[in-house]
Amino acid sequence: MSVYSYFFDKDMFIFSGIFAWIAFLFFFQTLQKKRLLIFLLISSFICLIISFYNSFKINFYDIFIVNQYLITLLIGVSFLRLISIPKNDNLKGSLNGIKSFIKTYFGVHLFASIINLSALILVADKMYKRGYLTNTQIILLTRSFANDAYWSPFFVAFGTAVVYMPNLDTSIILVNGFFLATFGFLITYYEVKNDKKNNIKDFEGYPLNLNTLALPFILAFLVLVTHYLSPDTKVIVLIALFSFVLTLLILTIRSGFKNCFLEIKKNIFFDLPNMRAEISLFLVAGIFGVALSSILVGLNLELPFEKFDWIIASILLAIFIILGFIGIHPLITIAIIGNLLNEVNHTLLAVTFLMAWSIVISTSPFSGLILTIVSRYNLDIKNIFRLNIFYILKIYVLNVIFLFILSKYLNIFLT
Repeated sequence: MSVYSYFFDKDMFIFSGIFAWIAFLFFFQTLQKKRLLIFLLISSFICLIISFYNSFKINFYDIFIVNQYLITLLIGVSFLRLISIPKNDNLKGSLNGIKSFIKTYFGVHLFASIINLSALILVADKMYKRGYLTNTQIILLTRSFANDAYWSPFFVAFGTAVVYMPNLDTSIILVNGFFLATFGFLITYYEVKNDKKNNIKDFEGYPLNLNTLALPFILAFLVLVTHYLSPDTKVIVLIALFSFVLTLLILTIRSGFKNCFLEIKKNIFFDLPNMRAEISLFLVAGIFGVALSSILVGLNLELPFEKFDWIIASILLAIFIILGFIGIHPLITIAIIGNLLNEVNHTLLAVTFLMAWSIVISTSPFSGLILTIVSRYNLDIKNIFRLNIFYILKIYVLNVIFLFILSKYLNIFLT
């Protein structure tokens, strides 16, 4: 309904938000971890009461739809799993050494850029069958996946940036993200190659067949070309639309219309409900951001800086990271900061946010990635932190350099 309303009837858009909240109420009792959601909901209502009491402006429309396009992206991309998750025969046999590390790294990185954790789990499961994951394998899995947040338009991080910073320059984000991801790999490559404790020659990886990587490039090509021809169309909507259309087309060609219908039906009724935790967080974080922002705007608080340049961005990046490491999801932080800093350069702010998201998910004990691999593969969360902490420090310095360069390119400097 979100895609339909975007192209044909914008007045229908609010109904997609209302239906999302109805689904949230319906599935709320089935959520396993509700403490954070309950806290955010209570805090939101308190903020709304304070705003109402002080006659501050409250955007009730945004309460229903603020993260709706983000949810649309999440749902749209989920259909790609029906056509893109490789079979076992798409995984090459185990290989050893530095070449195996490189091929496995880029296989996970590129495929996870479109189907997220599913690609990482596919490779990690194969590794785990042969024994406990080694330190080098843990480094590869966490960093190759986290670096996708720098540039992948199919990542929730990118979608969040688009929602809260709609005036960002997509081409700059992609180019900047490509170079950051490349430098992230080079730092990782240098570390594992010179690690005397863990001999890279003993590394065992499972490179993905390159044929399975065609879909991400096809989808990216369609989105970028369409956006070039129609620059006013939201990238996040195009991604959701093409993800679903490609799934329908390829499933029909592969299996026929009847099987295609059955697969789509199965995804809607069985797989999408498994995403209720993520969708619930997006809904509740959105209302919390709107509610708190109504107070901040109503108080007419002045920003503690005259211009948002690379120095302020670097400080904000550090704050994002610290908050992420104490358990505050980046989505919650950007829901607040995005509204408060709405007047600053959206491109620079979006890059800062994507940098923080990448760093936090790679190591924070509260990130979905770390929680998944710790529980699934019986890993020590302290060991993951130890393996990545110095990498994070290096990446932070690198990110600050990139923020300086980008700030200069955008001609954003304090006068």
